[in-house]
Amino acid sequence: MNIDRRPLQNRVTPFGDIVAIAQRGLFTGNRGIIHDPETKNLSRRRWTSKAWLICTCDYGDRRRDVMAGRSWTELFFLDEAVALAAGHRPCFFCRREAALSFRAAWTGGSKTTPSAGDLDAVLHSERLSGGRKRIHPLPSPLAELPDGTMVVASDSAYTIASGRCFRWTEAGYHGPEAGVTAEGMLTPPSTVRALRAGYRPVLHPDIASFLSGSTS
Repeated sequence: MNIDRRPLQNRVTPFGDIVAIAQRGLFTGNRGIIHDPETKNLSRRRWTSKAWLICTCDYGDRRRDVMAGRSWTELFFLDEAVALAAGHRPCFFCRREAALSFRAAWTGGSKTTPSAGDLDAVLHSERLSGGRKRIHPLPSPLAELPDGTMVVASDSAYTIASGRCFRWTEAGYHGPEAGVTAEGMLTPPSTVRALRAGYRPVLHPDIASFLSGSTS
């Protein structure tokens, strides 16, 4: 019996694209229902909701057969930096502590508490331009960007950590790389402000390994 083991089209890149690659991720998430459960293929739409979430892959004893139902389409991210760059935010249900921390940092100490819908409306305005990923101007030199910010340089995406640049690839992170000249920022500006205000995204452990090796 032939079993089709090709990867499903459910891995999200820092550019917000949904691709079929054999990359294992730290997080799942969704943008609504964008697949056909019979074929497990994506529809032509890439979101049906402005609530683009970052969820934990393990929640209690719940188990899901990926793309088998019509509740939501399971997407996967290498780490939280990639998910944030694509325009997602922490889920208030399965990652409530992270979501509350993100919202507190996102407001910058304001006494006003925005709803999840308020966050989603701002983020959605920052995600796209003419139906494509919006590239934002750099607010500061790369070395001064907060950890977890992602930038684009020569069509590649880089995560900033400890002032250094780590290139995202289908096989994981490479780096750190010197001499990167970024053309813009992939992470939405409101999210970068939250990172600067103290939100700490979960980065892939390879980045910590690279940093440890480069300083040892």
